[in-house]
Amino acid sequence: MNAITPVALLEPAPITLRSSDGLGWDGFAATLLSIRPGTYRVPAMAHHRISVHVGPPVRANCACDGRRTSRIQAHGDADVIPAGLPGMWTDDADCRFLRIAITDTFVRGIGEQIGVRADITPRLQWRDTRVQHLAAALGAELEAEDASDALYAESLCTALVVRLLNSSRDVSNNARTLAPRVAARVIDYIEAHLHQRLTLAELAAQAGLSVPHFNVLFRATLGVPVHRYVVQRRVERAKSMLLEGRCSASQIALDVGFAHQSHMTQWMQRLLGVAPREVIRAGKAAAALAGMRRR
Repeated sequence: MNAITPVALLEPAPITLRSSDGLGWDGFAATLLSIRPGTYRVPAMAHHRISVHVGPPVRANCACDGRRTSRIQAHGDADVIPAGLPGMWTDDADCRFLRIAITDTFVRGIGEQIGVRADITPRLQWRDTRVQHLAAALGAELEAEDASDALYAESLCTALVVRLLNSSRDVSNNARTLAPRVAARVIDYIEAHLHQRLTLAELAAQAGLSVPHFNVLFRATLGVPVHRYVVQRRVERAKSMLLEGRCSASQIALDVGFAHQSHMTQWMQRLLGVAPREVIRAGKAAAALAGMRRR
C-alpha cells in the first residue's frame, strides 16, 4: 500500500518527513510531507486521499472536481479527494500536511459492514473535530520512536472511513456488550494467536460482527479498545516468560507478537513501569531465594 502513496508525483516535489513504510499497515498509508511554495498537481489516483494541514496558516488556491476555492489553510483543515479525481493546489508559503491514502477495497469493506454506500465525496477545507483527532493519532504513530501495534492504526483508519462515509447508523444494533460465550471465543482466539499479527477483521469474524460494531461492543465488554487489550496480554505473557528465565528477551518479544525487543520494552515500561531487564532480575532473585529455602 505504501508504495502507491503519491509522493513522487507532486510538483514541486515534496520532502517526506515521516512515513508509515515498514509499520505493517495494510490497505492504507500515511505520510507527513513538507512542500515549498508554488503550484503542484496531483493526478487522479486509484486510492482515496485525505490531506490534513498540520503547519502554520498558509494562503492557498485549489481546484478539484470543477470547484475552485481561495482560502487560508489553518491547522486541522482537511481536503478529501476521492479515487479517480485529480487536483491542483497553489500555496504562497511552505506547507506541511499529513496525507492519508486509503484503498477503495478498504473503504468498500467498511461500507458493506455498516450497510452504507462506499462513496467518498470530495471536500475542500473541511473542518471536522473527529477527523482531526483521528488524523492526529495516525500522525503521532509516524512520530513515535516505537509505533504501536498495526491493530491500533487499523482501528483509527476504520473510524476515519466510517466518518467519511457519513454514517449516522447506530453500530450498537441495540446490543450493549458481547454475549459471554462470544467474548470468551474472541479472547480464546487472541490468546491462541498472540504471537501472530492480529487484524480487526479476523477478530470481528470470531464474533460474527462487522468491524465497527465489534469495536464498540468489545470496548464496552472489556473496558479497553481491542488494540489495547491485545498489547496488555502480550505484555503480561512476556512478563511471565521473562520471570521463567528460559529465553532471551529478544526471543520472548517475538514469541508474544511484538515486532522487536525495543517495542516490547516500550510497552512494558508504559503498562508495568519496569523494563524487561528488571523483570529478569526479579525472576533470578526469586529463583535464588527459592533455592536457598530448599537447602
